[in-house]
Amino acid sequence: MQRTRFFLHAIAVCLLPALVLHARASTLPVPADGTPALRIQGSNTIGAQLGPALVIGLLNQQGAQAIQQQPGIRPNESRIVGQLPSGQAVAIDIAAHGSSTGFTALKNGQADLAASSRPIKDAEFNELSGLGDLRSHDAEQVIAIDGVAVILHPANPLRELSTAQLAKVFSGEIHDWEQLGSTGGPIHVYARDQQSGTFDTFNELILAKFGKTLARDTRRFESSEALSDEVSHDRQGIGFIGLPYVRQAKVVAISDGTSKPMLPSISLIATEDYPLSRRLYFYLPPDARQRWAKALVRFAQSPQGQSIVAQNGFVAQTVQAVKVRATSEMPAEYQNLTREAERLSVNFRFAQGSATLDNKARLDLKRVADYLKVHDLLNQKVTLVGFGDSKSDPVRAQLLSRLRAMAVRRELLKSGVILRDVRGFGDEMPVAANDADEGRIKNRRVEVWVE
Repeated sequence: MQRTRFFLHAIAVCLLPALVLHARASTLPVPADGTPALRIQGSNTIGAQLGPALVIGLLNQQGAQAIQQQPGIRPNESRIVGQLPSGQAVAIDIAAHGSSTGFTALKNGQADLAASSRPIKDAEFNELSGLGDLRSHDAEQVIAIDGVAVILHPANPLRELSTAQLAKVFSGEIHDWEQLGSTGGPIHVYARDQQSGTFDTFNELILAKFGKTLARDTRRFESSEALSDEVSHDRQGIGFIGLPYVRQAKVVAISDGTSKPMLPSISLIATEDYPLSRRLYFYLPPDARQRWAKALVRFAQSPQGQSIVAQNGFVAQTVQAVKVRATSEMPAEYQNLTREAERLSVNFRFAQGSATLDNKARLDLKRVADYLKVHDLLNQKVTLVGFGDSKSDPVRAQLLSRLRAMAVRRELLKSGVILRDVRGFGDEMPVAANDADEGRIKNRRVEVWVE
């Protein structure tokens, strides 16, 4: 974790000049009746610290003075207040009771912006159709990447678990540590509460995937910090938590299908290769005229906002070049690539059941193009590498993976990027199991390599 903190600090330092030099935006209007200028509800993962930090950053950008974070009426609620250059007082309310509560609040007119640590569900999407298409690229905004870390007591000798084992542990089917090759004794299971996007993510990627449900005797928590602290004091405990909330607990490596065991490292979460990586979202009704909500979304996506994301322990969507070590499991051609080039910390992925780049990938195109321009890599210095899910015909799998890379190539050409090569590796080097849609979507990816 010390290396992780150093990496996050380095990103923040690199982006600090942009914070200092950024021109102050024109002041946004404040309600005359003293009501909050913006109401945010939803994810505790976001609302506990990242949401308030982004709001404070936006208020600083607006030139506000005397900014304070005040506790709300209920636990996990807060109000950020400040005084604008005009002399007007401004207040922004944040309620962090779980991702589902954000969509309910949008429906009931009690929030202007929903914070969510998982994608909007079909039922929520349909119920909120009157607010516009909440899956459009204007509405669905990925503000950060997070990894759900599986945590143990620091003295537990276990180092890795598969997703199949996790499903059996959290459903109660595996109930003793000896069954996992660890020190004997009953397993105590900890989980976030039913409203939590963290739980929704874990439930979808682990429990539901294997047809399991959470064990009835599981201890549930609304607070991420409280859950982590309980596990770190319980020698028989196991839980899951967003990466910034690991605190004193021990993290185990996770494998999915035939993928190698992976710890939730910064680089593996940034590329979303880690099996329990997830996106953190702001959902803004596309037809809304709420200027503060739109301003916060823009700020969160900016270099200044992504610096705040990194400072708060999440993974920023800032493009970095990373040296990859060759291993014997890699195809020979891929091993050669690792020796000749560096991989960018972003993967392009596609909308489910579609050859269209997803909403995050649309913004990543600009981030990658900007990185290539700054580092003088526009002319034949870039190689795109496509991967796919398993097919009965390996030749077809390789062709499809190359076609995905070609789709990214077409978009990058619009920004003046002339590529050196485009390659397809089919279903090799999977990062997830291919027996469910979520895993197949993760495996259908395009990497970017630079010389």
